[in-house]
Amino acid sequence: MKTAFSRTLKAPWQLIVRGVVLSILATAVLVILFALLISLLDLSDSVIHTVNQLIKIISIGIGVCATVFPGSDKGLLRGALVGLIYMAAGVIVYALLTHQELTASAYLADLLMGVAAGGLIGLLRAKAV
Repeated sequence: MKTAFSRTLKAPWQLIVRGVVLSILATAVLVILFALLISLLDLSDSVIHTVNQLIKIISIGIGVCATVFPGSDKGLLRGALVGLIYMAAGVIVYALLTHQELTASAYLADLLMGVAAGGLIGLLRAKAV
């Protein structure tokens, strides 16, 4: 089912950009809510790390759902692209803001998680009817 808004975005790259932007906005909202929760509770580092990973996956899911519609084609590819671009943007922002250097394998793991999550969600979303 296409909405009026989705029909105005015809080019696949427009849908992918919309998905990435919505993923970033979702992350901002979820991180702010989680920061408020952290200020109220004494959470361990492992809980914070786990919730941060969940926030990334949920945000990718929101972006992919804005990019891939039920019954559409190339859900796997478009979802993977949303995940990859979103995670690449996150890695760059993290590196610039924290001035910390993670290992290449840590950056690669984040990128691969984004590709895998986005691709899987996109595939499932495209096959949904």
